[in-house]
Amino acid sequence: MAARTTSLPHSRLRSSKGTAVVGTVTRGTTNPNRLRRMDRWIAAVHGAALRRASDPVAVDLGYGAAPWTAVELLTRLRAAAPRARVVGIEIEPARVAAARPYAREGLVFRHGGFEVPIPERPLLIRAANVLRQYDEDEVAAVWRQLCGRLAPGGLLVEGTCDEIGRRHVWVALGPEGPRTVTFATRLGSLDRPSDLAERLPKALIHRNVPGEPVHAFLRDFDRAWAAAAPYAAYGARQRWMRAVRDLTADWPVADSPARWRQGEVTVDWGALAPRGGQSPN
Repeated sequence: MAARTTSLPHSRLRSSKGTAVVGTVTRGTTNPNRLRRMDRWIAAVHGAALRRASDPVAVDLGYGAAPWTAVELLTRLRAAAPRARVVGIEIEPARVAAARPYAREGLVFRHGGFEVPIPERPLLIRAANVLRQYDEDEVAAVWRQLCGRLAPGGLLVEGTCDEIGRRHVWVALGPEGPRTVTFATRLGSLDRPSDLAERLPKALIHRNVPGEPVHAFLRDFDRAWAAAAPYAAYGARQRWMRAVRDLTADWPVADSPARWRQGEVTVDWGALAPRGGQSPN
């Protein structure tokens, strides 16, 4: 990621060690099962790295007013990597206190923000619905700080979803920066692929305008979806898979039909990265 001068906001809160907590308090909205699509993808694409690690630590950053997403992340990761541990991190101390009764073997809760105040370098940081309230020009600094906390071979997954997890878009980043963008949906709720535009992460949501790559991608996806209408007779899944297959002619789709069947498609970040201005690269 290119050097940037944007600084991160520091909360007035202090950690138990007296250090500044980086970030601002979010609304804290959460629901059980909200992040299931993201979790399934993480387990599928990053599970092998978690299994290989001697101490695979994952962070649920900004889990919100209730700890459901951290509890679910532990369950889903352990299905792929039985030794995985999860640390839930929240910037609001009252939320940490409320979550601690849910701690168990492999799951703890800590007060903190983007500084990720744990001694280990995590192999996974998941930050869902956290950057939505920030300005676009703050994204690069957040990404840079979080990627700097990753262990070698680690993954940052940052994105946005609706309140019950039907539609979700996220960016996957390694220590070197952004790699891919994944669009995921409950296919039965989809009218057309561009419905996912409202859940674009902060780095992209203001770029869904003519002349920007993400706008062109969603336009082409809608066209492929319309052309695949005859496949709707076999179900929304078959229509989605046909539309994605057609997209591969012009866009660098990075996954396989096994993931398309889940109502997903992953595209190389470079194909969708913002043009001009201050890109979060």
